[in-house]
Amino acid sequence: MINSEVIRGHIETIILNLLMEKDMYGYELASEIKTRTKNLFNIKEATLYAVLQRLEKKELISSYLGEKTHGGKRRYYRVTPLGRAYYKEMLNEWNLLRKIMF
Repeated sequence: MINSEVIRGHIETIILNLLMEKDMYGYELASEIKTRTKNLFNIKEATLYAVLQRLEKKELISSYLGEKTHGGKRRYYRVTPLGRAYYKEMLNEWNLLRKIMF
């Protein structure tokens, strides 16, 4: 199992990374995280939506309602231009840290 403290420190960046690829709804994000970690990390629904709300409040992502499917409309999330810049900054900082530390 992946240490949840390690993931928790990077969950915003992980979500932004996934949303850089395409717009996704909550369950899709959770499933993608689980798949890409080979079932080693399963983000709780409450945690996921708290992070999505925080990212939206910071204007790093925005949301919209998709087409009606299976009885309801899904809320999709997308990265904003500010979110793209923030994500690039996080990657640059990580790469700089890697050069210094490793």
